[in-house]
Amino acid sequence: MRHFISVDQLTTGEIYNLLQTAEEFRKNKYQVNEQVFGANLFFEPSTRTKMSFVVAEKKLGIESLDFNAKNSAVLKGESLYDTAKTFEAIGANFLVIRHESDTWYEALEGKFSIPIINAGAGAKEHPTQTMLDLLTIYQEFGKFEGIKIAICGDIKHSRVARSNAIALRKLGAEVYLSAAQGFERNTLEFPYMPIDEAVEECDVVMLLRIQHERHEYSVNTYDYLERYGLTKERESRMKDDAIIMHPAPINRGVEIDTDLVECKKSRIFAQMENGVYVRMAIITTLLKEWGIINENVIKKYQTAI
Repeated sequence: MRHFISVDQLTTGEIYNLLQTAEEFRKNKYQVNEQVFGANLFFEPSTRTKMSFVVAEKKLGIESLDFNAKNSAVLKGESLYDTAKTFEAIGANFLVIRHESDTWYEALEGKFSIPIINAGAGAKEHPTQTMLDLLTIYQEFGKFEGIKIAICGDIKHSRVARSNAIALRKLGAEVYLSAAQGFERNTLEFPYMPIDEAVEECDVVMLLRIQHERHEYSVNTYDYLERYGLTKERESRMKDDAIIMHPAPINRGVEIDTDLVECKKSRIFAQMENGVYVRMAIITTLLKEWGIINENVIKKYQTAI
């Protein structure tokens, strides 16, 4: 694994290795005893993904090189490729990139001597989000085989839906999609299920927000919750040990009743916490693969309380 671009590239063994490494980082404190620089190149807005990469880097003792597209040479016409090359030239040891293009990484492929991590590609890929979602599910059930998972919401415009569905099927889960009319994605070959069936049959109900910024026309959401979202009445019909997930940001009162965001079944904020450990695992795995660091410079300091 030279770069972390897509869940498609990962074997089941590589996925489990990353999950185990993330759990080790969750339980214990480690730092890289060598100067390493990570560049976080976010061309789209981000809260959770960007800041969890920053926290992951700081926990590892890595220097974060920040970047703000609105205050950069991008406004002067600089391309993604030239921006990334600039950070490589000044000493970044790895690049974390989010961009609105579905295929931004194709322009960079084979042209860099440092690892690249995909932090979001248009509506196509969000592989680090997938890994933290996998970790959350694995912590809950201890397996993926036979677990029924419904991904519900704006499937058509969600990079999370595609990445998660593919990875979960690879690991043996039963994946179903649920969407309002017009929110389906025909290129994803998974069965669709109405939300009222999903809440009763599935072990995981994963909600997605409406991606207003990717729609060509304005979407009216006045009755979306009642027709397609997770209401308190629907939550009451979920299995006793079922869980609620959401990659966030959350549109409270649209895809989920606000009272359910932190209810007993919700793992939404646990997902966010897991994002730090998963990204620590991805960063260190890539740095070791490239020979930028080795096992000897990753020092265990203490056991978490």
